[in-house]
This record gives sequence, C-alpha cells and structure tokens, in this order.
Amino acid sequence: MVRGVERVVLCPGSRSGPLAAAAGLLLQRGLKLHTAIDERSAGFFALGLARAEGTPAVVITTSGTAVANLLPAVVEADSGTIPLLLLSADRPQRLKNCGANQTVNQEEFLAPCCRWSAQGDSRGLAAMARPALQALARRACRMALSAPMGPVHLNLPFDEPLHAGAEALQRLARDLGAMAAATEVPAHGDGGGAVSAGSDPLGLDPDRPGVIVAGPWRGSPDQWPAFVAALQRWQQRCGWPLLADGLSGLRGQAGLDLVAGYDLLLEDPDPALAPPQVLRLGPLPASRRLQRWLAACGGHQVLISEGDPRPLDPLGTVQASCGHGLSTWCQALPAPFWQGGPGPTANPEVLTLWQAAEGGTQGWLTTQLTHEGASRRPDEPSLARALSQLLPPGLAVMLASSSPVRDWESFADPSGPARPVHGFRGASGIDGTLSLAAGLAESLGGLVLLSGDLALLHDANGWLWHHQLRGRLTVVLIENRGGGIFEQLPIRATAGLDFERLFAMGQPLDHTALAAAHGVPWRRVTALTELKGALDWALERPVALLEVRTDRRADALLRQRLRQDCPRPRLRMTPPQAPPR
Repeated sequence: MVRGVERVVLCPGSRSGPLAAAAGLLLQRGLKLHTAIDERSAGFFALGLARAEGTPAVVITTSGTAVANLLPAVVEADSGTIPLLLLSADRPQRLKNCGANQTVNQEEFLAPCCRWSAQGDSRGLAAMARPALQALARRACRMALSAPMGPVHLNLPFDEPLHAGAEALQRLARDLGAMAAATEVPAHGDGGGAVSAGSDPLGLDPDRPGVIVAGPWRGSPDQWPAFVAALQRWQQRCGWPLLADGLSGLRGQAGLDLVAGYDLLLEDPDPALAPPQVLRLGPLPASRRLQRWLAACGGHQVLISEGDPRPLDPLGTVQASCGHGLSTWCQALPAPFWQGGPGPTANPEVLTLWQAAEGGTQGWLTTQLTHEGASRRPDEPSLARALSQLLPPGLAVMLASSSPVRDWESFADPSGPARPVHGFRGASGIDGTLSLAAGLAESLGGLVLLSGDLALLHDANGWLWHHQLRGRLTVVLIENRGGGIFEQLPIRATAGLDFERLFAMGQPLDHTALAAAHGVPWRRVTALTELKGALDWALERPVALLEVRTDRRADALLRQRLRQDCPRPRLRMTPPQAPPR
C-alpha cells in the first residue's frame, strides 16, 4: 500500500486472498475498508469516493469476469478524469493460455481506458523484491494523478499457497507498515502545455465584449477555491457574462454575474448576444442550444481546462487552449493586464443585456413552475426548481444522466443556495447511479441523488451499500414508468412503432418495495406542497427514498411549452463609438 491512499473497496475471491489479508492488516494503520459482492457496483462506489476526495480509491478483485465488471466504471473514470487504482489478482503465467480454470486475458480488459496498465512478476508477486513492489506502487499512483487524472490497472499474479498462517501474517503486518511509511502518494499533475508569463498566450482581449461559458467541474476539490477566485478576478476585469452549467458548481456562488437561463434564451437567440470572443472553462455544457449557438458565433474561442490537456472541443471552434487550469493561467498574466476594471471600449451593455434577459427568464419560470399548480401532481421541471430552493445550503446533489441533469440545467433556481453538484456525464451512461451516489455520500457526509426510475433500477445492487454507509443519502426518485428522455425525441410521434417497447421500456416494479427489502425507509410525494416536509423527514435518516410519480408524456409537452412561451426580449445594443483619433 501507498501512504496517502486511504480507501479500499474489496470484492470477494480466493485468488485475491493475499490482497484481502493485506487490506485487513492495514485497518489498524487507518485504512478505510469497504466491501462489495458486485464488482461493477464496487467500481462505481470507488468512483464516487475518488471524485469527492480527489485522491485514488483502490478496488481489489479476484480473477476472471470480476475484472470485466469494472469496465463501465473505468470508462467513466477515463472520461471524467477521476483517479482509480484497480488491483486484480491473477494466475501466474505458467497457468495462462493452457485451459486452467478462471484464466482469461484480464490484463487487457481495461487497458484502452487506463492511464497505465502493468503486470506484477509473471511467476507471482512473491517473486518481487520489496523495492520493486514499492516502485510499482509509486508509479501507479503517479500515473493515476498525472494530468489528466484517471484509472490505473495493476494485474497481480499470485501462485499457491494463497493463504498464510498466523506467523506469516504477523511478518506481513510488519512489512506492510514499513512499506506504507516509505511510499508517498505524489502530488497532482497540473495539465499540459506551457503558459507564457510575459503576456496573454491565448489572445483574449478583456477590453472587448465576450462571454464566459463554464461547463461541468472536473478539477480536484483542492483546486476549487483558487478556481472560483480566479474566475471572479477575470470577470471583474472584463465584465463578461458567465453562462454556468448546472454541474459547474458556480450557481449560487457570491461575487459572480451569472446567467443560468441560457438554454431557454438561446432557443431563438438575439444576434445582439453573439460575442466576438468566448472563454470556455472545461467540458461543454449539456445544452444543445448553447452548443449550436457557440458553433454559430465563431469568433475567437479559448478553452481552459483543469488539468486535462485533451482536446475538449467537439464543435471544432477552439483556437487556443490551456490545460493548466484557470488559476494558473491568470497568475501567468502580467500585472498591467489586471489594472482597472472593464474599459470604456468593452461595451458594458453586453453584461446589462444578459442580466436583463436572465432576470426576466427566472422571474417567469418562478411563476410557471412554483406558483402554478403546486398542489397538483408534480412535474419534473417544477421538481428540479423546488429542490434547488429547498435543500439546505452546501448539501451536495448528484444528478443522474438523461432528464434529471438537463432539467436542473434549464429549470433549477440559480438564486438558491450554493452547493456542490455532481454528475457523471463523461460517457453519459446510467450505469452505477446509486453506487456512485453512495460513494459520494460516504466521502462528503451527505448527498441527495435525483434519479429516474430506469437509472435507479439499472444499479439496484447499489442499495446494498445502505448497510455500511456512514454518510447520509437521500434518493429522490422520479417514477415515470420508463425512459422519459425518449419522450423528447422526434420519433415519439412516428406512427406504426411500439414506442413503449422499443424506447421507453417501463418496468412493472415497485421501487418502494425494493428499497424496503433492503431496509431503506421511503415516502411517496404526491404534490409539491408535500416536498419540504418529505425532505425534512428524509434528511434526518441515514438512507431514505422519496418517490415522486410524474407523467413523462405530459412533462415532455410542458418542456416544449416552456421553451416556446419563455419571453425573449429582442435585445438591441448601442453600436460602439469609434475611438478618437
């Protein structure tokens, strides 16, 4: 083990017995051990731990298909820059490719998505000297934390005998202590590419109009304060509006002029809003309207990501990029760059126009989604808005993929309290939703998960974490009898297709009964007026389920109406005056 790696998720197995024994011996040295019978769930639980803490979580599995079950979590870790250490036990090389039981090419299963894959000694790990083991551990951690952070797979052969006696375990305990004390976790990487300290290397001009677009936050937790401070400093200098994705974590943050209603405003955008330059922070937001608008704007577009030098530019519009992070980039700018505020040529009307549009949009949404029909059957846009208002400040939220994350982006109230908002849209799958939430809750101490019914059912084994979870987890379930996201596809209106069978795939299952079978208490919310009381009840319990039944067809029509009816003032800017000769 490496000093600084604190969490291990252990799955059962005989071939991995030596790794399990080592984990057990390290408990007295502060190791935090979590156990899971399902490797797929274990991978996602570890993913939640690592996302919350910014340090690698370890997953231990036996050989064979156990390793294959880690692939979905590894795919998300790769896309989402989340550090994981995956330790799989294996047979020695003499038993491979000869028909021996439980031998597969597991060393290759995860390689395409890993930052690094390595093998222990092919004769068995016992043949490796202590310095070689320490070097292997150090490099694995270094690769998991280097930019971009991500998963690392160590495939470790073990030969018989696998299970040591008491005397051997005592020696092992002493050896493990010495090795852990001598093996440090390296620091995080900082990205790629050089940053010039003499001038702005990206060509942005703060004295001309522009827009900031902040996508989902993927930096490590220790980078967050410096990122927010740098963003506040940049906006104070340039006066540009900030279009902040629901997963950016910026909504509700003090000191930022923020636009959250862009997804509605850009349904039919006013040409006056198009900027000549754009500063993009991190991955693209989910809004396709925003993406179309950015593609149509052209101009000088710059991408700054937090320790991820990969090309995060599916639109093909970025002319310059930096993977070191916003804070590092701002620090490299010369002192004269920061003197004064937005200059007279920056056309301050840009920010004023965006602010006016944002204020009108949010006020209109409040009348549509809060005051209208609060005692009727809940709808999903109103639920997203109500949750953003009612949940306690600072309480983290996880948004499942598909409709929940999109509704939060479009309809959540940006005047609600600031909070961490997590989503796992690297590959936009619904895999591991409940296990991810459990890992986040364990690390953060508390979390609310907003999930659809199919996403929750897809990871029903995640309820098993209830029995060892020390953080509080409240699951708000949108029960709409199938995949509500598909209701918004054009094919919904196609005659001659069995839409329910081919796309929606609703399952005849009582989620409350499934939760109760795992010992999880539940309540059903039948009207938005009941939501606050239900949340107060749920947040007092270690784990609880709140089921909210909605009508996915009616909600799809509601989203269409909101986009069509949202007032969009045609904003006209005063043409900038030519500078005096």
